[in-house]
Amino acid sequence: MTNENLRRADAAKNDEFYTQFQDIQKEINAYLEYDANVFRNKTVLLPCDDPEWSNFTKFFAHNFETLGLKKLISTSYAADSKPKEIDYQPTLFESVDPRFDVAKTRRKGKIFTLTEDENKDGKINFDDLKWDYLDGDGDFRSNEVKRLRDEADFIITNPPFSLFREFMAWLLESKKNFSVIGNINALSYKEIFPLIKENKLWLGATNFNTGMYFRVPESFIYASSYKFEKEQNGVKVNRVPGVCWFTNIEHGRRHQPLSLMTENENLKYSKHKEIKGIGYKKFDFIDAINVPFTDAIPSDYTDVMGVPITFLDKYCPNQFEIIDGLNRYTILDVHKKNDWAIQNHKHLTSIDGKPQYFRILIRKKGD
Repeated sequence: MTNENLRRADAAKNDEFYTQFQDIQKEINAYLEYDANVFRNKTVLLPCDDPEWSNFTKFFAHNFETLGLKKLISTSYAADSKPKEIDYQPTLFESVDPRFDVAKTRRKGKIFTLTEDENKDGKINFDDLKWDYLDGDGDFRSNEVKRLRDEADFIITNPPFSLFREFMAWLLESKKNFSVIGNINALSYKEIFPLIKENKLWLGATNFNTGMYFRVPESFIYASSYKFEKEQNGVKVNRVPGVCWFTNIEHGRRHQPLSLMTENENLKYSKHKEIKGIGYKKFDFIDAINVPFTDAIPSDYTDVMGVPITFLDKYCPNQFEIIDGLNRYTILDVHKKNDWAIQNHKHLTSIDGKPQYFRILIRKKGD
């Protein structure tokens, strides 16, 4: 089926949080700045997507020729429903309701593909997207979508945060290139942290520790405590804190070493009152100094240091090596709890008896 009405999608009602076009563009541009041909002759899959509204689909479709893509695939998920529960309204792409499979009592997901100049206007872009129904509901765990995953070279999406662990396992199983949005807390997951340590996964180039604004429907109601922007570029938005990009696609930012002062310079000139004139304290039960701010890492210190999770946004694998991670009683690399610490009610991150937040243990690499 050929899409003739995608351009009308922005004007229609939706009830989901959608990643904004400019956030996708900034992140993808960082990969292109490092390697302008990173997507050339490649197939990109956008699962967990909603092609009718998705800016992921719009971005890659509009930039199909610029990126040199071979194929774009975008799929949507349709939840199971009983016939009596459905009050069906055709979407922008249909005039009848073939979506519901009565025999299987389930809705069908959609698939959008782009490979050629379908409308023969001399260019391949958004208007050439073709769509059809999937055999199933479009769940990323289905064999149908797995086959699409295995066909793709790149997988890029904003997966459901509630299924992030499962989605990452599905993604890593494929051994494909990827860039996905997730919660910062996932950095400490046993499925994620070892990969960061082994330099097989890293943070994206944008949005870390700043939160992201997602498009929301006009009916969206803000919490009484909400103090951020409610509109950007004429679109109603909601800020979601603590989200970032997780990727294994190279970008130049992660190869830029931190510019740091020496230990003595920090002692004299640090802007942080916890460091200036005081220096660095050691953990009570770990042979490492605590560096509570990334910009306060001493450039000439060669032993182990405990740094905050925000360090990962500035982490250059050529400058430092990650030794391990600590989260209260847990050694993050293997996610095993320290029996001694638990029995004695001692936090592994404690300093002068006061527990600290998540710490990553690092050491400077040799010059």
